[in-house]
Amino acid sequence: MATRKSSAKERPSYRCTECGWTTAKWLGRCPECQAWGTVEEFGGTPAVRTTAPGRVTTAALPIGQVDGKQATARSTGVPELDRVLGGGLVPGAVVLLAGEPGVGKSTLLLDVAAKAASAEHRTLYVTGEESASQVRLRADRIRALDDDLYLAAETDLSAVLGHLDSVKPSLLILDSVQTVASPEIDGAPGGMAQVREVAGALIRASKERGMSTLLVGHVTKDGAIAGPRLLEHLVDVVLHFEGDRHARLRLVRGVKNRYGTTDEVGCFELHDEGITGLADPSGLFLTRRAEPVPGTCLTVTLEGRRPLVAEVQALTVDSQIPSPRRTTSGLETSRVSMMLAVLEQRGRISALGKRDIYSATVGGVKLSEPAADLAVALALASAASDTPLPKNLVAIGEVGLAGEVRRVTGVQRRLSEAARLGFTHALVPSDPGKIPDGMRVLEVADVGQALSVLPKRVRREAPREEEARR
Repeated sequence: MATRKSSAKERPSYRCTECGWTTAKWLGRCPECQAWGTVEEFGGTPAVRTTAPGRVTTAALPIGQVDGKQATARSTGVPELDRVLGGGLVPGAVVLLAGEPGVGKSTLLLDVAAKAASAEHRTLYVTGEESASQVRLRADRIRALDDDLYLAAETDLSAVLGHLDSVKPSLLILDSVQTVASPEIDGAPGGMAQVREVAGALIRASKERGMSTLLVGHVTKDGAIAGPRLLEHLVDVVLHFEGDRHARLRLVRGVKNRYGTTDEVGCFELHDEGITGLADPSGLFLTRRAEPVPGTCLTVTLEGRRPLVAEVQALTVDSQIPSPRRTTSGLETSRVSMMLAVLEQRGRISALGKRDIYSATVGGVKLSEPAADLAVALALASAASDTPLPKNLVAIGEVGLAGEVRRVTGVQRRLSEAARLGFTHALVPSDPGKIPDGMRVLEVADVGQALSVLPKRVRREAPREEEARR
């Protein structure tokens, strides 16, 4: 019996490297975070412990007597970031900002640090990826210099905590959390144990001091935040910084927010002098022309709760190969293929299957919501007929396989944004609600009605086939 007990104590246990979940047997998939291949052996079976009641640090109060002023948000000085955060940074809040390398995370946070310092909020910027002189060069370029902005280059957690004691900042920015390690914890920087210890220590310091903290996080090749999933659970706010490095537009999306909504999106423009917020980013997604051009159609997409007018372009040319090309940029290939099938079957446009099709968006915006289906279909039909759509027209609606145009959310908000930018005509599904003043709306039930805005010959066959038959 004694032998069995000793062998049971020496039995190895297993732990998920992503979320820290433990089990007595190995599993291929963690049942807690659903990650594959992350359960590893780490030692003997953990002993079962119980916690006795201890001294209460703060007495429980009726919720009506709790002071809510301590959670009042303070503006960061960047309105677009305040929009996503829900008004600004709350004292004691810890925010995690993640994004791909080179997207502009450090530039944005250095600008936030300078704005906070200029508002007489002492700020400490700790960099673990660059030297202090490299950050100074960037600060000179974007004009982010202030006497209340302190800079330190550290990769040791104890040194970072020491800077907090000496500087006593009201805002801490750490770039990045995966580069800082604690000497008391085994493991390389960025590992599960190190990230958990670094994040836990900074969160405790933030809550005790009433100090807002901004952490920079790395992402994997799949776009997920690198390190254990536990990091996203510990922090108060998780933001994703997105954008194509070849385009100027950058988007900040809220994934988790304990102090506000996650429906808001902040728009920024990255340029040589730094990064600036875009209160009206629709101009980046439009091409201003004196006259309409065939193969173009405008739509209004919703980024969170924010309406943005975007332009869809299409081009059709005779194919020189047996299998025509289907190339997309900024649009989902599957939805474009579906629109081609609907146009051929329901719209009676028979020339599309034998031609190369190119479709794209303007300004690097990515349209993934179904509300852009109608605009994609009209752009393809306009390109096939080489006939432009009417001027100042926007198209909003989801298109089904039967050719019907379905309702989408936020039609009134989309129409109001289009009317504000000067558009006068719109194609929408039935029952759009209140129509803005000066906007003429045509309710369409199917693709056939939507194609009526083009010449009648478009709905039958392409012009080149008509000439060949003649």
